[in-house]
Amino acid sequence: MKLDVNVLRYLSKEDFRVLTAVEMGQKNHELVPMQLIDSISGLKHGGAYRCLKTLLQHKLVHHEGHKYDGYRLTYMGYDFLAIKALVARGHICGVGRQIGVGKESDIFEVTNDEGEVFALKLHRLGRTSFRDVKSKRDYLGTRSNYSWLYLSRLAALKEFAFMKALGDHGFPVPVAVDSNRHAVLMELVDGQPLVQIRELGNPARVYSTCMDLIYRLATRGLIHCDFNEFNLLVSEDEQITLIDFPQMVSVSHANGRELFERDVECIIRFFNKKIGYMPQLDESLDSYRPSFDAAVAEAAAAGASGLDVELAASGFSKQNQSDLESFIRSGEDGSEDGDHHEVHSSEEDEDGEVHSSEDPDDREVHSEEDGEARSSEDHYGGEQGEDGCSSSGAAGAAADGVDGEVDELADRLASCGGAAAGPNSSSSSRRPGRAAANTHQWLQQHAVEAAGVDAVT
Repeated sequence: MKLDVNVLRYLSKEDFRVLTAVEMGQKNHELVPMQLIDSISGLKHGGAYRCLKTLLQHKLVHHEGHKYDGYRLTYMGYDFLAIKALVARGHICGVGRQIGVGKESDIFEVTNDEGEVFALKLHRLGRTSFRDVKSKRDYLGTRSNYSWLYLSRLAALKEFAFMKALGDHGFPVPVAVDSNRHAVLMELVDGQPLVQIRELGNPARVYSTCMDLIYRLATRGLIHCDFNEFNLLVSEDEQITLIDFPQMVSVSHANGRELFERDVECIIRFFNKKIGYMPQLDESLDSYRPSFDAAVAEAAAAGASGLDVELAASGFSKQNQSDLESFIRSGEDGSEDGDHHEVHSSEEDEDGEVHSSEDPDDREVHSEEDGEARSSEDHYGGEQGEDGCSSSGAAGAAADGVDGEVDELADRLASCGGAAAGPNSSSSSRRPGRAAANTHQWLQQHAVEAAGVDAVT
């Protein structure tokens, strides 16, 4: 689904309040019932029904009425919540053209009030070109069920944590600015992917830089696991910048040696076939490939100062890491229809669950408990801004009273959880709900019931 940021100009504060209510309700509901959305949002005179009609029109939420009438977030709705949060924090004020697309993310140019240009990466796990993610990324652990939105949020959280730590330790990576939900805001690097290069002025120096970077990462306890020409940016003066970090693992990983050697072989193969440089025949090199054993020995000497140890408590929690590290094992044991499963997010710390849908663009998100891996600001990030998050308007500070509204939404969710947990809860038996022939007609009928004179037209 293409991101249309122009829609942000026409969404009101109430629209974002209802969108946030859907996200909160999905903490423990497969589909969030209308009664719960209305209670959490706190809008009077049928306001929630009217807002849902607008959100449905712009495909920010999806309605289903097979088992019971309910709603869930789409990927575009999740995009808008993340962008709204970054705008409220003053990091961005406009979204520009799409500058990159990959099998698991989209990248856009964004700008702030000072005219500085950044890169905004929106993770898109579950898109058609990358359905078999469980066999390629260690994201979910021993669980066989997952939601694409939840996995995208984990990928963004891990990438931001690794990018921030690597930058602080002098590695050539983009400067990490901020992260919210599945979005990562970073410095825009002036360079082009190595895969687009066919001739280098000094291939030996670029090759040595790549191998030195692989070795330096290993000495700090990390293996990139996807170190290839697609994830290396080259500037005009042939300086290397490393990108894409969600798949990084520790050197103590069971397959650490294999992953390390695979990274090395990818670079050797690229220089042999595409650049025409044979490092194995270059006698000027002291060693044309780094040693895994030497790197591990140096990492062991570093001990607790290794980045793999440090990152266990740097915003990417051990529970998140546990979810990510055994995802590949679930792929080895699991079936091929991974896009029809559901996720149970951080069950040791939370009691909610989110079920997946058949449409990967309509995957729902598993909200965290307040004060857990995300703070209230990270979770809602000022979604109650007065300007409706115009993509071209000034960012400014978050509107006054955001925290109060977030607390009010959380209180409403807590107070309504028990009442809505009956047949509508995903953890209890469900009875078939009334199927609506037309979603808009169903909204109109319920709006009339809620406020006779405020029917949705």
